[in-house]
Amino acid sequence: MTTQENAEQQVLFEVQGALGRITLNRPKALNSLTFDMVRAVTSALEQWRTDDRVRAVLVEGAGERGLCAGGDIRAMYDAVRAGRVDLTETFWAAEYRMNAALARYPKPVVGIMDGICMGGGVGISAHGSHRVVTERSKVGMPEVGIGFAPDVGGTYLLSRAPGELGTHLALTGEPVSGADALHCGLADHYVPGTDLDDLVTALTSGEVDACLEKYSTTPPRSELAQAAAWIDEVYARDSVEEILEGLRSRPEEEAQRAASTIATKSPTSLKVTLRELRGARELDSLERALEQEYRVSLGCVHRGDFMEGVRATVVDKDRNPSWSPATLADVDEERVAAFFERPAGGDLVLPT
Repeated sequence: MTTQENAEQQVLFEVQGALGRITLNRPKALNSLTFDMVRAVTSALEQWRTDDRVRAVLVEGAGERGLCAGGDIRAMYDAVRAGRVDLTETFWAAEYRMNAALARYPKPVVGIMDGICMGGGVGISAHGSHRVVTERSKVGMPEVGIGFAPDVGGTYLLSRAPGELGTHLALTGEPVSGADALHCGLADHYVPGTDLDDLVTALTSGEVDACLEKYSTTPPRSELAQAAAWIDEVYARDSVEEILEGLRSRPEEEAQRAASTIATKSPTSLKVTLRELRGARELDSLERALEQEYRVSLGCVHRGDFMEGVRATVVDKDRNPSWSPATLADVDEERVAAFFERPAGGDLVLPT
């Protein structure tokens, strides 16, 4: 058994038997991803790619709360405030390359999506070959609530969920259960949380499919599957305004709750996200979606509500963002289109 740790011990690497273990190790920060962590994970993946000892890779989170709450948005906020917008470009380019590398990895990659798995947590787990959820899983892309838009390949995944479920998840930003994540195609296996330790021990054999077959169980009923009819009808509409109108006209309590939730999000992010999702449906690979997301992510910093959203959520924590523009009606098509323009520093180009 060998162990490697980066200087800050923010992410741990260990080879146990035939299993390469990647453990995100910032439990007090809900394992949110830093640039150093992304670089370290990418480096380990490259090393293990040609290491004959390693037959499978595991991605997990330290602590009891979850896999990962996303990227370290406070660090990006501080960088922009310090005039270092280039650091956000560097971080997202590295993170998106890591997401693509996980999706194309030549060995099985098992993501343990236990507990909270949001944003960047989805990106580091849901592109792997085997995605595991539990009764504790809360899986989501909450970016519209911080003036951002789904990234880390989230638009690729959500745009391919059944019907309009992905649109519902993206515009509300609400997390879903493990059963719902399975129904939406964000996960593959449901394993009781009490069996995770035994599963990981078994995975050291490198026999991923056999281990998951042994420990997987039938998931509970998906609540989203039961709501698919009204979700598909409402979210197929052409604009965020029409979607909100449709939600408010529905008798279901869940629809009313969704309308109230969406109304609190950044109007700009909502419109950009809807266009981004619709566009991702037409893209032929995860890489093309990540390249589009890179443009949009930088647009959210330069033109959007990202800084105000992070201020209200993470910095001042007043939960009272002042979105600009403040209403959907004031976000015109020209403004939305600007988020999809080529960045001044150039595009992210990922090999397929």
